[in-house]
Amino acid sequence: MSEAAVNRQWVLARRPEGLVEPDCFELRDEPVPEPGDGEFLVRNVYMSLDPAMRAWISERGTGYMPAVPIGSLMPASCVARVVESRHDGFEPDDLVLGVFGWQDYAVSDGGGRGPMSVTKIPEGVGPTLPLSALGTTTLTAYFGLKEVGKPERGQTVVVSGAAGATGSMVGQLAKLWGCRAVGIAGGERKCSWLVDELGFDAAIDYKGGDVRKGLKEECPDGIDVYWDNVGGEILDAALARLATRARVVLCGAISMYNEDSPPPGPSNYINLLGRRARMEGFLVFDYFDRIPEAMAELVPLVQSGKLRWREDIRDGLDSAPAALRDLFTGENDGKLLVRVSDELGD
Repeated sequence: MSEAAVNRQWVLARRPEGLVEPDCFELRDEPVPEPGDGEFLVRNVYMSLDPAMRAWISERGTGYMPAVPIGSLMPASCVARVVESRHDGFEPDDLVLGVFGWQDYAVSDGGGRGPMSVTKIPEGVGPTLPLSALGTTTLTAYFGLKEVGKPERGQTVVVSGAAGATGSMVGQLAKLWGCRAVGIAGGERKCSWLVDELGFDAAIDYKGGDVRKGLKEECPDGIDVYWDNVGGEILDAALARLATRARVVLCGAISMYNEDSPPPGPSNYINLLGRRARMEGFLVFDYFDRIPEAMAELVPLVQSGKLRWREDIRDGLDSAPAALRDLFTGENDGKLLVRVSDELGD
């Protein structure tokens, strides 16, 4: 390691008020850490940006993770290369997946459980795949749809945020499992991608059309499974169209993450009673011990091209704050990643 090398770190400078802005973060230069006995040093290569990060930096935090303290490193899942090791299980040039944060370098002991664990990336797996097509967003789609949505062949599955990293996988899995898939997305281009390339049966443009009218037209017999990524008015519209014994899968509420206070609950929730329906939230972390089961089905689907995905890769660690903002304005086009380093073998 060069003596001149520094470890750039993005830390939380202030809590956002409304939409997250780049000045919520501050870039600091720190010394590159030295690994101790039983530890190894990694150089981040790719970093994932996810909607949940907005909740992580709020005053409230989330039910599964406390709020990131002011002045602390911003957490993120990363693909990294081991550059120095004093750990018997990891060698230089190993590619690993771990929560290494918004920085150039990190030290790890390889421990941790569930989402905090560090795992080696097998040879032949592209360096972005563990963060995109074979990453947490796809595992979320797999377990949430299979275990919470419980779709049956011939049923109608509706997905909000359908052009996003998770929603696009939900719709494709629904089709592969014999269901009819209807996506809700923003803009003609995204809706065309869902239908023309991913094989959705229909797509509703919430920016250019009436979602309630669209759901009535595309789901004349009601919605059997509604996957909610956005909350708010779109969730309310879907609740009004539920079929008997419908299942509502609560995955996220991106439309509300930038609100200073929780908005009122959906007015159509009483339809859950009349339709004898169920609305359930879940966290993919609850299924981490079953990742091998999911991968046994997902890897062949990805390798064969039966599951398709898009990656929106931004260059340089400097781009992270502005890129995160784009996630909430719809400016991203696919799974949002930051390329922290161009080198995979230096």
